[in-house]
Amino acid sequence: MPFPGAAGAYHSAEEWSVRLDEAASLADGVEIEVVGHTVLDRPIVAYTIPAAGEERHRVLVVAGLHALEWIGVETASQFVLDLIVAPDPHARVTVVPLLNVDGRLASEMTVSAGLEQYHRANAAGVDLNRDFAVNHRPVGLWAKVLPGYAASSRHAMSQPETRTVDALVGRERFDRAASLHAFGGYVYWPWSGRFDRPDDWGELAELGRTMEAAQGSHAYRSRQLGRWGFFFRAHGSEIDHLYGRYGVDAYLIELTRSGIEPLHLRDTTRDPFRWYNPRDPRPHVERGIAALRGLCSAGP
Repeated sequence: MPFPGAAGAYHSAEEWSVRLDEAASLADGVEIEVVGHTVLDRPIVAYTIPAAGEERHRVLVVAGLHALEWIGVETASQFVLDLIVAPDPHARVTVVPLLNVDGRLASEMTVSAGLEQYHRANAAGVDLNRDFAVNHRPVGLWAKVLPGYAASSRHAMSQPETRTVDALVGRERFDRAASLHAFGGYVYWPWSGRFDRPDDWGELAELGRTMEAAQGSHAYRSRQLGRWGFFFRAHGSEIDHLYGRYGVDAYLIELTRSGIEPLHLRDTTRDPFRWYNPRDPRPHVERGIAALRGLCSAGP
C-alpha cells in the first residue's frame, strides 16, 4: 500500500524491500546480496538480474544517495521488478535501490509526522554525492568566490555507503552505470567537478543521446554536468569516481523537473518533499526506466 501522509503514492523503504526480496527469491538466476552497511549498520542490498541472452554489458544502477529524493528509489525498485519479468537481452544489471538507508528512514519519520523538513545527508551528516575520491577537492576561481557551490566532504571516501559503491565496482566489471537523483530533468555525464571534456566525451555523448531517444517526447536532455553552468561544479560525485577510477560510462539522471505545481505554488514550494517528488510518481518512473533501458541496450 502507498506510504501514508504527504508522500501519497510513494512506498516506504520497508515495503520496497519486502516486494523486491519476494520477487527476486521466486525468479531463477536473480541474486540478492548485502554489499555493505550504513553508518548505523543497516544493510545495503543489491539485486543482480542476468542477461536473457549473451552478456555484452554489465550495468550498475544506484539510487537513494539523497534522503529526500524518493523518486529515485521508486524508479530503481520498479526497474528491478521489470527486469525480473523482462531481463535485458544482453546486459547483466545490478541495482542498489537505496544506498542512504539511514537518511531515507529519517526522512520517512518526518514525512509521516507531517513535518516539512529537508533531508539530504546520511546519518553522519555527509552528502554522499560529494564524498567520492575523483575530482573531490574543489579547484579554480569559483571554489573561492562561491565556496558553497563547490563544497565537498572533508575527506574523500569517508562514509561506509560510498566505500560500498567503490568496493562493488572494484569487484565487478561494470562498463556502464547510472545514479538516480531528482530534480532537474537532465541526464548528466562526467566530468562533474571539472569544466574540461573527458577523453571519452564523444562516446559518453552518444550514449546519452541514446538514453534521450529511449524516453520519447519531452525527454531529459543529456550533457556534461561540469558544463551545466559556468560556475557550477559537483566535486566528489559518483559519476566522476566511476568514470575516472574504473573507466565506467557513468550517468547521473535527474528524474523529474521537480514536484512544484504552479496551481499549488505556496504549498509545494514550502514543502521540501515536493521539491523533489511529484504528486504522481508513475510517469516519471516510466521515463526513468526508459532511459535505463536505453543505457542497457545500446550497442555494441
